[in-house]
Amino acid sequence: MLDLRATPRRILVTGAGGFIGAALTRRLCALGHEVVAVENGLRGSSRRLAELLAEPGARLRSIEGDVRDVAVATRATEGCAVVFHLAAVNGTENFYRRPEVVLDVAIRGALATMDAAIAHRGSVLRYVNFSSSEVYNEPTHVPTTESERAMIPDVRNPRFSYGGGKLASELLTFHYLQRKGVPAIVIRPHNVYGPDMGDEHVVPQFIRKIGEAARAQGVPLSSGGGREVRVAIQGDGSETRAFCHVDDFVEGLLVAVEQGADGEIFHVGTEDEISVRALLQAIGAAMGVIAVAEPGERTAGSTPRRCPSIAKLAALGYRPSIPLAEGLAGAVAWYRAAYGI
Repeated sequence: MLDLRATPRRILVTGAGGFIGAALTRRLCALGHEVVAVENGLRGSSRRLAELLAEPGARLRSIEGDVRDVAVATRATEGCAVVFHLAAVNGTENFYRRPEVVLDVAIRGALATMDAAIAHRGSVLRYVNFSSSEVYNEPTHVPTTESERAMIPDVRNPRFSYGGGKLASELLTFHYLQRKGVPAIVIRPHNVYGPDMGDEHVVPQFIRKIGEAARAQGVPLSSGGGREVRVAIQGDGSETRAFCHVDDFVEGLLVAVEQGADGEIFHVGTEDEISVRALLQAIGAAMGVIAVAEPGERTAGSTPRRCPSIAKLAALGYRPSIPLAEGLAGAVAWYRAAYGI
């Protein structure tokens, strides 16, 4: 058992300026750990860490560098007991626009950080590789267990640059890193959301679309709501996902790292499946309007249904606690303030 709640350690977080990376870094610092935060600004932003760095006696060491650089990764890993490798280029828009960068960061970043962990295997107690639910494409069963087959259905479709890169990093975890003597686990996050998560995900996109549609249609946003706003979406709205608040996600991640056996794969998410249409309506309600979906063409390669089984992690003590309505209210408030919606 690796106790992260009682024993302060030095811990590396790559992609620490990303949405999840920053939330994890804040939690680790709150637990008393010394965190080495690596960020190059390609996808994340050191802005998310500014408040932590400004705190008196902050136990956060920020390194501006690229995890694809073995020298940077090796220097950052020195003395670290745990390596959380989150650095990636995610966001569906990036899969289509910059697949070469998505793949480069996924594969060369994994290799560099793994080689760094191997070089420091005397101190590294666990390497935590962040994969993705994208490795399943269209799962054969829902809720989906970690035993589900992984697949890339069409190597010519740039959408699968992300899932393909993550799948390659999983293979490297089990058949390269562990064979070199470094204990490791793989985490497959499922639709993590919350304030300040960027713009390339469905929750912030819906917040902005509802705001823009309300303005164009002359409908005021209010806390009491009641007027309809018509919003264009991709697909017919029957597609489903299960959304996990970032604070629940971080707690689940710590459970997996502390309690999970080496060489295992863990889902971190919730089993509360919701349709895209219902998600739009829930965000509309938080913004004080009735959001009505206007169906559109579904993007080729997108998955019609996704919801994880979290039974494996629940058996170790994981219990998500933030209801979707509560979490969405916080996200809506943040984005409305940030973008003047």
